[in-house]
Amino acid sequence: MKVYQSNEIKNIALIGNAGSGKTTLAESMLFEGGVITRRGNVEDNNTVSDYNHVEHEYGNSVFSTVLYTEWLGKKINFIDTPGADDFSGGVISALNVTDTGLMLINAQHGVEVGTEIIGRRAAALNTPLIFVVNQLDHDKANFEQSIESAKTNFGSKVSIVQFPVNVGVNFNAVVDVLKMKMYQWGPEGGEPQILDIPDSEKEKADELHNELVESAAENDEALMELYFDKGTLTEDEMREGMKKGMIAGDLFPVFCISAKKDMGVRRLMEFIGNIVPFVTEMPAIPTVSGREAKCDVNAPTSLFVFKTSMEPHIGEVSYFKVISGSVKEGDDLTNINNSTKERLSQLYLVAGRNRERVSELVAGDIGATVKLKNTKNNHTLNGKDCDFTYKEIEFPEPKYRTAVKAKEDGDEERLGELLHRIHEEDPTILIEYSKELKQIILHGQGEFHMNTLKWRLLNNDKMEIEFLDPKIPYRETITKLAQADYRHKKQSGGSGQFGEVHIIIEPFEEGMPDPAMYNVNGKELKVNLRGTEEHELDWGGKLVFCNCIVGGAIDTRFLPAILKGVMEKMDEGPLTGSYARDIRVVVYDGKMHAVDSNEISFKLAGRHAFSTAFKNAGPKILEPIYDVEVLVPEDRMGDVMSDLQTRRAMIMGMEAEKGFQKILAKVPLKEMNRYSTSLSSLTGGRAQFSMKFDGYEKVPGDVQEELLAAYEEETAEA
Repeated sequence: MKVYQSNEIKNIALIGNAGSGKTTLAESMLFEGGVITRRGNVEDNNTVSDYNHVEHEYGNSVFSTVLYTEWLGKKINFIDTPGADDFSGGVISALNVTDTGLMLINAQHGVEVGTEIIGRRAAALNTPLIFVVNQLDHDKANFEQSIESAKTNFGSKVSIVQFPVNVGVNFNAVVDVLKMKMYQWGPEGGEPQILDIPDSEKEKADELHNELVESAAENDEALMELYFDKGTLTEDEMREGMKKGMIAGDLFPVFCISAKKDMGVRRLMEFIGNIVPFVTEMPAIPTVSGREAKCDVNAPTSLFVFKTSMEPHIGEVSYFKVISGSVKEGDDLTNINNSTKERLSQLYLVAGRNRERVSELVAGDIGATVKLKNTKNNHTLNGKDCDFTYKEIEFPEPKYRTAVKAKEDGDEERLGELLHRIHEEDPTILIEYSKELKQIILHGQGEFHMNTLKWRLLNNDKMEIEFLDPKIPYRETITKLAQADYRHKKQSGGSGQFGEVHIIIEPFEEGMPDPAMYNVNGKELKVNLRGTEEHELDWGGKLVFCNCIVGGAIDTRFLPAILKGVMEKMDEGPLTGSYARDIRVVVYDGKMHAVDSNEISFKLAGRHAFSTAFKNAGPKILEPIYDVEVLVPEDRMGDVMSDLQTRRAMIMGMEAEKGFQKILAKVPLKEMNRYSTSLSSLTGGRAQFSMKFDGYEKVPGDVQEELLAAYEEETAEA
């Protein structure tokens, strides 16, 4: 294949809700461009995209797939992305390295929640969009409803370029108001007949043509003046105005297709070839340092790795975009993230699992290489005299968690290696080895996400795992002041052990006054502060340790031992074994023995004194609270609200957002277990949510009693 230059390359992403037909459209685009000679279909598991076994098993895209085709002397790189929100990482990485999005809309449903969410992600990255209304040959297709929902969600920028003549099972023609022609297909689709617009559609076509002319003219002052002078624009002038409008995010053209029958795909590709911006027409990419990397083949070489995958018989495949300069087979580059050298011994153009060797790739192009030693997702590779570093792709916060363990003893190390590899392929899967909970916790985007991971481990790696309910990382604290003392004394011949510690503990708050006077059991106790240590705890919150010893009751050399004993109980709280936080400990008195006192004695004395005081200080369990945002159709609001209330949610607000209702709530993590599954069941898969850690709050009394009883039972069994 020839080496395409930057001014001949366009990069697009196929995006849209699950079931909108992205993979089927990808197949037709490959066929029309001559990359394949026969179109496969999703039902037969023989598409170029969706080639992984897990995708065949579930019938959905799980990974993004990098593809390319050639059209009208131009190279079009495109990435087929998953539609299910559980696999949103593939969408986000694709949008970060492409310049235009083809947003597919299922004509049966119009704009769905997933469409709106992906639209927001595209808007955040300033990605131009083309709306493609697909499946117009379905008996339940409704073009007018689809356009109405698109305008509700995306505004008046939605501009019709094509409308169907007959929607439903007899769909075979569209009117193109840019060309002002009718395109009509035979039963096999492909190349259309180009006909004059029939009289029955002429009035509608003229009206939409004028609207499109106005939309194109609005994006360029010179075109607006031409429009005022002539009352219309030529086709080339309209193309120029539409391109500027798309780049500015002020125009969303609408096309009509049946991807399954290959109707309308050729005309869509023609539009992509003529109007979608070339890589050289897009804004320069900012670097971490604030400089800009221009899409210029003569600039220093710089690559960004946006995806990795493990392929059978090959190993790790790294997918990259050439940001600037050019790269040739055999080039040595520097990984700016870890200062290692990498040789790109082989370069490939990729269409799914099919790879074609290429000698060179230039700025703006997308390709792949194999067997890099130290390069992962989000890494930058630079040539000589280049020190660019690109901002890492930001992925959404996890919203599902589960504990995982290998079924067979002794497989833990291998499981860890496999999970690490899966994280490299899918950065939205996070692995947490929790010392606190004594579990491996997987964080992902939903139950479907995790079940897919489980299937892959079992079928690809012969690793049997089981999911367990994840424990909750509770915290313990106190609500009032308490005093305790403890004497540790042990004599067993020879030197013994002796240490006595008197302490006061109280809730710690930022800005509270230094300890001076306390009322303990009805008596006033004055203390003299000698020193304070503040310890930021790894698990959040603080321990403040105050030395108020006077008269040498305890030698200062034993204070670190007392602190160590206190920290041991902070590390394993007295109530449920959870971490304790936000406590001030005042050591004000004690006794020691000239011979028998030692560090172990005072550590044990401090530990027991703290534990006793803690239980008398109004101990409370704290639970993690998450900010939850639910986007739900209006007709399912009641069900979703009722369900949230059963989860002890505090509703913080509600607001309308582009045809949907957005619920803002604070919900305990304990109550969010399997929420993604419940929400999908309640709304027929039409709602989406996100969650982000907010902080810790005290649990209600009845919940605390349940937790204490469960902990007692657990420790008794142990």
